[in-house]
Amino acid sequence: MTTHTAPEPLTPRKRVVELAARQLAGLQRGYLADQSREVAALARLRRGAGRKAGQLPDLWSLIDIGPLHVTPEGARPLSESDLVRAEDALHVTLTLWALHQQSRPTGMHQPDRQNSRQGLGTGVRRMMKPGEINDSLHKRLVRAGTAPDLATLAQRLRDIVVLLRRDGIPLDYALLAGQLYTWERPGGADTVRREWGNSFHAWHDKTTAEQSPDAPASTGDETTRSTDIDKDAS
Repeated sequence: MTTHTAPEPLTPRKRVVELAARQLAGLQRGYLADQSREVAALARLRRGAGRKAGQLPDLWSLIDIGPLHVTPEGARPLSESDLVRAEDALHVTLTLWALHQQSRPTGMHQPDRQNSRQGLGTGVRRMMKPGEINDSLHKRLVRAGTAPDLATLAQRLRDIVVLLRRDGIPLDYALLAGQLYTWERPGGADTVRREWGNSFHAWHDKTTAEQSPDAPASTGDETTRSTDIDKDAS
């Protein structure tokens, strides 16, 4: 007899993650292809980095939560508070990604996979020298994790993203959108802090173990660390 595994429930967080992934994929694909519409969209999104959702009406057409108003089969309708959290999470996520992507020749949104971790904690750890903990960078992650509200968190994440952009280190921004949605729920900040901490400690620089003792440490993907392009330097 054939048994079927029941699909995992489509939680509000998963819906936010899926919506963020779709929007990021389209914007990133167009931007990297130097499509004028997406290049202009990123310039508009960057102006919203660190600002509250709704402060810039110019972004309303770029951050679309319309799909969340439609309830898929097997999911529950989102409440008004759910929709507000989703909008806030998507706003912070897309504006931070736009800042991160600015003048980078490859996609700074990369999906988190078992063999290719792209969580926030991993991104911070990758900026450190192999086998060492940089106290300044670690404190930035801790300060983000202890932010008292989403506005403060967005500002502290912005500071980290600027450093990640400098080093050409990508993040899974769809994952981040789901985490920011969870952050705003009662007790959600503790859950997200644990996820970031696990991501930080799970990272291992695989290239170090493959090198001979006299070989220089790898700097990572040379493509993503190539010279910045200037098509959107504004």
